[in-house]
Amino acid sequence: MTGTIVKAISSFYYVEAENKIYETKVRGNLRYNNIELVTGDRVDIEVLDEENRKGVIFKSHKRSNLMKRPPVANITQAILVFSVKSPDPNLSLIDRFLITAMKEHVEIIICFNKIDLDDEKLIESLKANYSAAGYPIVPVSAETGYNVEALRDYLRDNTTIVAGPSGAGKSTLINQLVKDAKLKTGEVSEKIGRGRHTTRYTELIKLDENAFIADSPGFSSIDISDIEERDLKEYFPEFYEYDEQCRFGSKCIHEKEPACRVKEAVEQGLIAERRYESYLQLLNEIRERSSRRRN
Repeated sequence: MTGTIVKAISSFYYVEAENKIYETKVRGNLRYNNIELVTGDRVDIEVLDEENRKGVIFKSHKRSNLMKRPPVANITQAILVFSVKSPDPNLSLIDRFLITAMKEHVEIIICFNKIDLDDEKLIESLKANYSAAGYPIVPVSAETGYNVEALRDYLRDNTTIVAGPSGAGKSTLINQLVKDAKLKTGEVSEKIGRGRHTTRYTELIKLDENAFIADSPGFSSIDISDIEERDLKEYFPEFYEYDEQCRFGSKCIHEKEPACRVKEAVEQGLIAERRYESYLQLLNEIRERSSRRRN
């Protein structure tokens, strides 16, 4: 049978096939070829014990994409969950995840949770940071259920990963979105201002024949070390329109070049200044990394 890995723990892979879950291990030929399977992979299995739902994986299918953090394959979109408050959103981390998702051609919905705690109306400035980039932005309160229905509309006919740092409320949100999900939830440590990890591995939950949703472990960093300096601007969609108008054309890096249309757009408020500052910060990181490699 052909199925989907819905959970991977150690050397065990739990495969959903024909509306049943089979506990499987990898057959030798895959193991010896060092093929590393992850949640979301499509695989062929041989059932060894139907009564106890046990089998082996003997073939893996080609992936459409692979997110390395969190490790999951063949997703069509990601709901990126950050809290408005408690803990405060790490905007640099958001930008790094957006780059990672774009590399794998994964659609992104930015979800700002805990809107019920937003006494200072921070959501307005957060929206302003990403509105020019064209990402859908959905403010919700997983605790009260506010606006959760707006997110549910995105799940239809998609395999969706819910990702973000610990403490942002991902598991609570999925418990609101999916009846009987019953995922464990954690609290934010007052001492360190971060959430405690409650999700230990990425698990796909089947919604219907055409839709899965996945909770994932929280993360505090995203590696973008494989991005080249000249390519970084391609991961900032709000630059595209103005990039074409630059004096130096496609060679413009939008940093120190005179008459740079992207820099003018920032000055005119057409591109969020904070996003541009994030771009410059990442640009410097890439240069420092390249310099260390040469040395």
